[in-house]
Amino acid sequence: MRALNELINKADPGWTFVKQWIDSAINKVEILPVDTTKANDALYKTQVTTRSPMGAIVYMTGGLLIDNGWIRILGSGNSKLNRTLPDWNKGKSFKEFGQPAPFLLIADDAMGGFFLLNGGGLGKDLGKVYYFSPDNLEFEPLDLTYTDFLNFCFNNNLDEFYKGYRWTNWKEEVSKLSGDKTYNFFPTLWTNEGKDINKVSRKEVPVEEQYNLNLDFRKQLGLDK
Repeated sequence: MRALNELINKADPGWTFVKQWIDSAINKVEILPVDTTKANDALYKTQVTTRSPMGAIVYMTGGLLIDNGWIRILGSGNSKLNRTLPDWNKGKSFKEFGQPAPFLLIADDAMGGFFLLNGGGLGKDLGKVYYFSPDNLEFEPLDLTYTDFLNFCFNNNLDEFYKGYRWTNWKEEVSKLSGDKTYNFFPTLWTNEGKDINKVSRKEVPVEEQYNLNLDFRKQLGLDK
């Protein structure tokens, strides 16, 4: 694994560009304050340079909250989003830090969906982002790079992307939701009974619990070939 000083690029930092994108974003973006010690640890474990947008976000932020916290982009952790990108992925996409990862979980949302960066385990489109969707339990290719994904979060019409899955008063509820929790719906969103978001019941659950539940449902439905 490369040393921390090899990963910190002071000559051409990616944060310069990421901050410009945030400043001009159409959607609401909250930059979570960074803890330097945590940032150093997270960057070292992630093994990406701060010249890259991902490295910049890990090193310069505790994470990003998009659209009142509906989407949570992982950084180096904060009280509002108490998960770091590398620690969240350990045990899910790799066993030990520094190992090649078939995918990286880079973000998730309040309805229990997960965004993954393809490291080769999801398809041939290496470096592209997939959405593990709670309404069909499929890994949907979005044809976006990590940088494209940031632009999607900052400027895309998220109401359109999440059409049918934003309930009345969602903004008020989600703005109070911890970044380590998500909503669990019953009936589940992938059933016919769960298609009307305003008629299903919802409760807050730990995001890890929902991730594992989604994977279990995939197995039960025979979606894992």
